[in-house]
Amino acid sequence: MELRQLEYFYAVCQELHFTRAAEKVGISQPSLSQQIRLLEHEIGTPLFDRIGKKTALTASGELLLKYTRNIFHELEQAKTSIDELNGLQRGTISVGTLLTVENYLIPPTLRSFHQLYPAVKISVFGLRTGDIQKQLLENKLDIGIVFLPMKGDELETISLYTEEMAFAVPVGHPLENQHTLGIEALQTTPSILLPEQYFIRQLINKACKDVGFIPEPIFEITTMQSLIDMVIDRVGVTILPRPYLEYLNHPRIRIIPIVNANLARDIGIIYRKDKYLSAATRIFIDILKEASLHLNHNPLEDAD
Repeated sequence: MELRQLEYFYAVCQELHFTRAAEKVGISQPSLSQQIRLLEHEIGTPLFDRIGKKTALTASGELLLKYTRNIFHELEQAKTSIDELNGLQRGTISVGTLLTVENYLIPPTLRSFHQLYPAVKISVFGLRTGDIQKQLLENKLDIGIVFLPMKGDELETISLYTEEMAFAVPVGHPLENQHTLGIEALQTTPSILLPEQYFIRQLINKACKDVGFIPEPIFEITTMQSLIDMVIDRVGVTILPRPYLEYLNHPRIRIIPIVNANLARDIGIIYRKDKYLSAATRIFIDILKEASLHLNHNPLEDAD
């Protein structure tokens, strides 16, 4: 069994399509199929069920996939450990982060880290929590920044801060001079919200349901920038993470804290328990912690 064959096997597992897998590893589809057949012959059992145009893993294939992931993980760990011998003069860090956090927490962290270690390359990907967890387990990311708690025995977590929600109200709106607002304002005020598959919207729905109504926004939009643009245009109000709104600091938007509603979410770092964290990654985590310190505040204190 050769490492190259395992690479081909892993590509087919990821794509479940021999032609796409062949393109991914840079060989022809017949050559890939031949290598998989040789691997199956050596192991003595089929690894894939080929039914028409569909490809699925057999039970033996599932078992080999588990060990293949571990093999590639250990090789990556070895590379990282060797890189440590060169200190922080080079290396890479791959980070998956929530889209809101990417806007206000990541930029200052990147600036601080780059000033100290300009030779270390950092790649940041804005993703949903489930995708971050999946890519961590597949060893595509070093760390993730997600909502906590996070289920999974294979993951370690580090709490960073609690992110409060707030109303974003356009200047000139009848509510703009309110010091605080209850979630009930959504019942009588036109609003634009994220769709229901988003965690923020789920928080909002639950808070509204707790006081006896279901929010009915006039529009649902998947991007926060579009939400902000529609608030600026006075189409309606919205609810978004307060740190994100403060980061935008838009002169035509008033940020109003929300009272008597459990509209907060814990943000933290996750990584694989068995992953060797390089010195660069550990320092990046420390800088993330420092950057998040000023985010741990009660918005109602600012409204008094």
